[in-house]
Amino acid sequence: MILKDFVQGIEGCWAMAQAEDFDNVGLLCGNPEREVTGVLVCHDALETVVDEAVAKGANVIICFHPIIFSGLKKLTGKTYVERAVMKAIENKIAIYAVHTALDNDYFGVNYRICEALGLKDQKVLMPKRNNLLQLAVYVPGSHLEAVREALFSAGAGRIGFYDECGFSVTGEGTFRPLEGSSPFLGRQDERTAAEEVMLTVVFEAYRQNSVVAAMKQAHPYEEVAYQVVRLENDHAYSGLGRYGELPEPMAEQDFLAFVKSVFGLAVIRHSGQEGRMIRRVGVLGGSGASGIAAAKSVGCEAYLTGDLKYHDFFQAEGRMLLCDIGHFESERFVVEQMFEVLSEKFTNFAVLKSEVNTNPVNYFI
Repeated sequence: MILKDFVQGIEGCWAMAQAEDFDNVGLLCGNPEREVTGVLVCHDALETVVDEAVAKGANVIICFHPIIFSGLKKLTGKTYVERAVMKAIENKIAIYAVHTALDNDYFGVNYRICEALGLKDQKVLMPKRNNLLQLAVYVPGSHLEAVREALFSAGAGRIGFYDECGFSVTGEGTFRPLEGSSPFLGRQDERTAAEEVMLTVVFEAYRQNSVVAAMKQAHPYEEVAYQVVRLENDHAYSGLGRYGELPEPMAEQDFLAFVKSVFGLAVIRHSGQEGRMIRRVGVLGGSGASGIAAAKSVGCEAYLTGDLKYHDFFQAEGRMLLCDIGHFESERFVVEQMFEVLSEKFTNFAVLKSEVNTNPVNYFI
């Protein structure tokens, strides 16, 4: 398999278009025409990880965090980023990052955290907004099924755990073909009335080009009458963070000990304990101060994340136990998660897990 085909396969696992706008996901370096000989999955594609890939004969690194996040103006080896990228290029190793595409995935980073905690009735904490579009197209009845099938095949009509969702209503459409037209129905300069079906489907915004192209390809009309509108609905199956319910309520002290055990932590930074029982828990792997308000709004008694600052802890306001378990620690399941998905999808070459600990934060206990 060559790299560009492998990349296409990865993007069938996680929708890169669902990554946050600030992010830098996808193929960061590498020749798309080079054959893939092996894949190494890691958290951070540091120089030591590139050395590991060389030693293990892997010429593709799939990392969670993008090693290239902001623009590189030169490659001289002065920074850890430059050294890693230079070594990858020198050894003909490609680097591909998934980051917030996996964060936003319904079965992504935060799903795995919730599963580790045993949370039930899970929901997305901060659903993506302005992410859903609706297409309405007018189709002659003779071609309704062909157009509908084309739309479904392009990914339209998927709502949560349902697909092939659509709505249709029959009515009368009128049009008059003008000079230069080649109408499917009617004659030039004569108004034509035809029985048509208005077919509507919902789809994610990043699919718009492929959905509209598929619709036009299957539609018999020379000029297709359709409209695309943006919906205000939240996308309940895509977004950052997650929350759910513990099987049984836990006292705050017991909950902290439980979290410490699940994540293998040396320490937890947390807000003051209020003597409440913990039942609903919110999580956001990585830097998650942005989710504190959302966690409070859905009634979480505890919220787990990383990188909380001094003033972030004041936002608990006595209503919620804020727990900073560490950035790397909150994402501790991502390598295993990516490894499982890629190993199942790609069986014609080795997929390996990195053994290098790239966590830059250490604790003196």
